[in-house]
Amino acid sequence: MTDRPITAGERFADVGDWGSSRGVNGSAGPNLWRTLGFRRTGWEPGGSTVEWDATVDYGFTTLGGPVIQGGLVTAILDSAMGGACFTTLDRDELFLTADLRVEFFRPTRPGTLRAVGTVLRRTRKVVFCAAELYDADGTTLAASRCTQVLMAV
Repeated sequence: MTDRPITAGERFADVGDWGSSRGVNGSAGPNLWRTLGFRRTGWEPGGSTVEWDATVDYGFTTLGGPVIQGGLVTAILDSAMGGACFTTLDRDELFLTADLRVEFFRPTRPGTLRAVGTVLRRTRKVVFCAAELYDADGTTLAASRCTQVLMAV
């Protein structure tokens, strides 16, 4: 069976609304993104790129130098995959993460990080996504996959 190509859902047109959604206490922007300083730098049907200037404040010290905490590495990968999934949704759909896996290939050091998320396959009820995390030199630091379950609003 051949998969259908990934196409934009109705929510792809809502990218501006998503970026200005309200967080805690009515503050602008998605709360996690605003708190950590994530920024969307790419957006296409089935794809999303998120960047973050990770500082030493988000990690810990090792003998080899500072390392960004793995949960925060997971957060940026999850944000890129969530954004990719969002682009395929219609306005009467939302998603919840059913499964999330991360592989850490090498330590993530402070600096500009780029997570590229893609939709691998979408069915009526499930979206399979993947993401990779890169440093400023383009070195792959980590990779992730997730399963998103679709629900009606």
